[in-house]
Amino acid sequence: MAHTKSAKKRIRQTEVRTDRNRAVKSRIRTLRKKVLSAVTSGDKAAAATAVSELSSAVDKAAKTNLIHGNKAANIKSKAAKALATAGA
Repeated sequence: MAHTKSAKKRIRQTEVRTDRNRAVKSRIRTLRKKVLSAVTSGDKAAAATAVSELSSAVDKAAKTNLIHGNKAANIKSKAAKALATAGA
């Protein structure tokens, strides 16, 4: 267990950041599932909205270095590809 005041503060900060990061990653996973279900159902408007939401969330996560920039691009690319194949 930490003894110094600053070490105790760092532990508190880490817990807050961990909870925030876990929530953001969970939201991204949920949005990916939402895109997939909208594409498979054939609802192009809902799929487009879901892809837009996913892209925004992924960009924000990449901006704060929660996920790597290339991973963000990969996620967005796969979602856009799924949307394009849904219309075809």
